[in-house]
Amino acid sequence: MSSLNQIRSTFIDFFKGRDHLVIPSAPLVPQNDPTLMFVNAGMVPFKNYFTGAETPPAPRAVSVQKCVRAGGKHNDLDNVGYTGRHQTFFEMLGNFSFGDYFKEGAIELAWELMTKDIGLDPARLMVTIAPDDDDAAALWRKIAGLPDSRIVRLEENFWSMGDTGPCGTNTEIFYDHGDHVAGGPPGSPDEDGDRFVEIWNLVFMRWEQFADGTRKDLPKPQIDTGMGLERITTVLQGVHSNYDTDLFRTLIAASEEATGAAARGEARFSHQVIVDHLRSTSFLIADGVSPSNEGRGYVLRRIMRRAMRHAHMLGAAEPLMHRLVPTLVSEMGEAYPELRRAEATISETLRQEEERFRRTLGRGMSLLEEATAGLAEGGELPGETAFKLYDTYGFPLDLTQDAVRAMGLSVDLAGFDAAMKRQKDQAREAWTGSGQVAASGEWFALRERLGPTEFVGHDTTETTAKVLALVEAGAEIPRAEAGQT
Repeated sequence: MSSLNQIRSTFIDFFKGRDHLVIPSAPLVPQNDPTLMFVNAGMVPFKNYFTGAETPPAPRAVSVQKCVRAGGKHNDLDNVGYTGRHQTFFEMLGNFSFGDYFKEGAIELAWELMTKDIGLDPARLMVTIAPDDDDAAALWRKIAGLPDSRIVRLEENFWSMGDTGPCGTNTEIFYDHGDHVAGGPPGSPDEDGDRFVEIWNLVFMRWEQFADGTRKDLPKPQIDTGMGLERITTVLQGVHSNYDTDLFRTLIAASEEATGAAARGEARFSHQVIVDHLRSTSFLIADGVSPSNEGRGYVLRRIMRRAMRHAHMLGAAEPLMHRLVPTLVSEMGEAYPELRRAEATISETLRQEEERFRRTLGRGMSLLEEATAGLAEGGELPGETAFKLYDTYGFPLDLTQDAVRAMGLSVDLAGFDAAMKRQKDQAREAWTGSGQVAASGEWFALRERLGPTEFVGHDTTETTAKVLALVEAGAEIPRAEAGQT
């Protein structure tokens, strides 16, 4: 059985041996993309290479990218802990071609890795393609010998990183666990079963999409692939849940020991929430995000508090999360040295946040119990109550939904949204100030001419730097006067 760490190394070594430059994972906070809150896909750090805004360091690359999906288009938070396939944090294996090879090269490399180096049975693999992608169909028949019955054409085989950015048709590789597992092939009425699981997505990047829905051709056809490390590990370890893989079993065992609660029944869901959220919060803190009431810090706090409520449900009398950090660092610190460097900061941040949350948790839960006391199963918690829990006690909406779901209840979302809008309108009326942001093209031009800024915050809190350029209203200026912004 291959461990998760071994599978990660196998992937990197395969592409390194085929002239791909190994690119370390970028931080979870996007460096050059204001449209994203967090890096949510393996190709995000390479977006500007695809569009031509920046020059890639090599024509081929391979990476294992840290990703977080807990908001926006790619939001898995509500499912985390309750399904075997969703995490807020995951590792995305990817190989990339910046105008070097295209469909044929991508399919050849994928099939070789899957069937030879990783060792999957070719008879258990099938693929999906876009409805009119006859080229991809021909290549799968030629390279892999797949019959048409194992090449499924689906309308949804089109991938984009968000509402804007590089995009294109794609082909996905599925693994068949066998007829002893319920579920049907992709495109069938029972495709949501566990029998067929998508393991790799090969995207044929052709266009850049804009906010108005228009597209233009990229400078060259390019390749972006993504394979979730946790998902391929489930296949290779013969399990059906990411939480049954070696890494998660180790983390869950540490959570069981710290709480004294076995991971059985409903408690298993709580342990799964805790260990997933331990990973996402620890990596976010290591990358410089701090809990707060807005922006990225608010999302971090939401994730933290969801895990901390589940720790409370398991009966943890003292803060739990920070006690699990050493196990996480032991398991993932070699692949991600930033975890080791930031271990003390991660532990202390989690401890302080959990102590702070525990002081309000009791009062908030009392309010929730009072508000739900007279509700029958299938009823709704008033939106105003959910908003008060959020506004006064720091209960994010999804945490409240999580709590009432266990009671067979739901939340009046329209009422919550109305209360939230009312607060925002009041805040907007009281807000003054304005600002300008330089056009992104100017920043990319400066970076190309002057080189990137090196981030040293993982190792030091002070450094010496030289100002290389000044920008005002999207244009470079030669000097700035006192008081000028």
